[in-house]
Amino acid sequence: MKIELSIVMPCLNEIETIELCISKAQQFMQANNIIGEVIIGDNGSTDGSIKKALSMGAIVVNVKEKGYGNASRGAIEAANGTYIITADTDDSHDLLNLEPFVSKLKEGYELVMGNRFKGEQKKDAMPFLHRYVGNPVLTFIGNLFFKTSIGDFHCGLRGFTKTAYEKMDLNSQGMEFASEIVVKASMLKLKITEVPTTVFAAGRSRKPHLRTFPDGWRHLRFLLLYSPKWLFLIPGVLLFFTGIVGLMVLLNSSSGIEYIRESTLILGIILFSFQFIVFYGLTKIFAVNHGLIPKGTNYSSLFHYFNLERGLILGALLTLLGSVLLYTGFISELKIESTLKFIFPAIIAIALGIQIILFSFFFSILGLAEKK
Repeated sequence: MKIELSIVMPCLNEIETIELCISKAQQFMQANNIIGEVIIGDNGSTDGSIKKALSMGAIVVNVKEKGYGNASRGAIEAANGTYIITADTDDSHDLLNLEPFVSKLKEGYELVMGNRFKGEQKKDAMPFLHRYVGNPVLTFIGNLFFKTSIGDFHCGLRGFTKTAYEKMDLNSQGMEFASEIVVKASMLKLKITEVPTTVFAAGRSRKPHLRTFPDGWRHLRFLLLYSPKWLFLIPGVLLFFTGIVGLMVLLNSSSGIEYIRESTLILGIILFSFQFIVFYGLTKIFAVNHGLIPKGTNYSSLFHYFNLERGLILGALLTLLGSVLLYTGFISELKIESTLKFIFPAIIAIALGIQIILFSFFFSILGLAEKK
């Protein structure tokens, strides 16, 4: 008979709770007449968790590569269900009440996120830093960067279709796997929703595998690396226009030593910010060509608006303009203050022109993969 639902749980030494988690998952499917399976992605347990899971009728997938993401992906790839729900094996998720997830998936949603903040939070279910600092901050950043409206970016209880999983092409090895699912789904414009869910205190007595600060940084790092627009482009554009405005004001106001000091600062801001913009373009192309970031609808048009020839022309014109200004500044018999007002803009124009020429060649090399 065709498997409708696969309930997937990564595991590493969860002998205290794994039996209860599997039992709850099986009870839910039985009570709702769902043909399904429970799959455990074991990450090297040595405490008897594997034996216990097998005795409960669960499928166990042995995943040698360490990490929450690796264990989760190993189990998901072995799943046969049309729908997949992921949960933890620490008995912190409400596995007896998965009906809202299944219903939304049947309605046509491709990713259904659990929201612990809209549901009930039992005593000691979430550490203070996770509940009031880490999760809200990372959720805000994730929503800002990827234009989502998820209220709980990191709830481990979530459902998605097997087809959606194959589209997302997930790669994360560690805890950032939770963020990658939401990020890739939003980039691919999958149909996403969320449902309230109850969260309980973990049922095990040992320390959790989750490390607050290292794993929090892994999530933040992932969000930054997968959003070159916010990492490079937006800061670069803001700094660049700040530098240009500052240069215009400077040309009409300062003189003497004040001009030299302030123009040096402006020069640094403009050149530094332009590097941000260049890095955005190169990072975006590299990430898309290597399958790290899904290709957006406007990605291919980028190569129509900007190509090697146009870049070379723009770079050459800026370099020529800078050379003319530099020559004018050196041959003029103006005062030193007036001469400097030619030289500093000339340096900026020449530097930007050369960078654009070099960027155009690199851009075109990376673009060969797009044409291929």
